Amino acid sequence: MACDIVVAINNPDDIVEARKAGHELALELGFSLTDVTMISTAISEIARNITSYAGRGAVKVEVAEREGRKALIVRAEDDGPGIADIERAMEDGYSTGRGLGMGLPGARRLMDRLIVESALGHGTAIEMWKWVPARA
Repeated sequence: MACDIVVAINNPDDIVEARKAGHELALELGFSLTDVTMISTAISEIARNITSYAGRGAVKVEVAEREGRKALIVRAEDDGPGIADIERAMEDGYSTGRGLGMGLPGARRLMDRLIVESALGHGTAIEMWKWVPARA
């Protein structure tokens, strides 16, 4: 089983690669098809934010422990402009671009946890995870 996969996000085609990496790892870990789809969709949303707002970045998919439990972790990082108001960015329908404002709030709903770290002019890091099923 792959421990961690890093996908460089430089153009929209890379979103598909990141999504695929998460999809394959989630299947290997024994997630239900519903959870696999939710994980893949959340990865698409945050990877699309990289291409839309920062231009380039990376998505890392791995298995690690969080809060004493095994989780599939997705970490997206970029050196873009950063998010001015993280709380507002987490509101449904809020978008500074031409998007629908579904990215971060949508990803948060699809995953068990989502944490945003961002500083204006210094980029953004988003870590989200889904608990690995007990039967895995």
